[in-house]
Amino acid sequence: MTKHFSAEDATRYFINAFPKETMAELLKWSKDTDYHVRRLASEGTRSILPWSPKISTSPEVAIPILDNLFSDNNRFVTRSVANHMNDISRKDPALALTTLGRWQASGNQSPKEMQFIIRQALRTLIKSGDKATFEFLNFSTEPAVAVSGLHIKLDPIRIGGWLEFEFAVAAQENEQLIVDYVLHFPNKFGTGHNKKVFKLKVVTMSKGQTLVITKRQPMRQMSTRKLYPGKYRLEIQINGTRMAEAEFELVADTAAAANSTS
Repeated sequence: MTKHFSAEDATRYFINAFPKETMAELLKWSKDTDYHVRRLASEGTRSILPWSPKISTSPEVAIPILDNLFSDNNRFVTRSVANHMNDISRKDPALALTTLGRWQASGNQSPKEMQFIIRQALRTLIKSGDKATFEFLNFSTEPAVAVSGLHIKLDPIRIGGWLEFEFAVAAQENEQLIVDYVLHFPNKFGTGHNKKVFKLKVVTMSKGQTLVITKRQPMRQMSTRKLYPGKYRLEIQINGTRMAEAEFELVADTAAAANSTS
């Protein structure tokens, strides 16, 4: 079936009913000559698969399957491996880091593809500011940089408009930086906030260098996220450390929202 269309959802019912037998069979599939079958061995055993039932096995049970697949020469397969490892990182960060380190040390995957797997696999831990992850990636968890001049160009912002902001980063030493920003959104009831981390850039800076960063983001309604009027908070995060913040207000504007989606 999987050679013609997706079958990972169906696989999960077998894992839950017959975990030992199914995982043994999937381990064989991870060495199949068809890359669709190899991908299924990874995708079907992911801890968190959107729109599919949860599986009862613990994350480490799938590691032998992934051990066979991380060195695959097909990006369709290695992307699944990376996404699978990202799922594992949410439940067991130490297991994810240890496994990725072991794969990297083996030399069984090209350096370029291994870096792709690592970046994709650790994206959730990077956004959450996990210090062990930044150390694994050889980024300082206390970078010698200063952030100044964080400025939101328009406040208030109407729903359907744009959030535009600017800030400067000054390096006091040579540093490799992962720069993200965090938005805190008021919830429907106005009693709390949800947050989302957005990527800005990865940059290498020299001692004494100053970099001005600007960003423009639409503040329109989306199917995956509903915006509510109220106070919003913007934070600048560098190598997992929050270094500056500013607030702005989002106000309702039906006409603007309609224009932004037309």
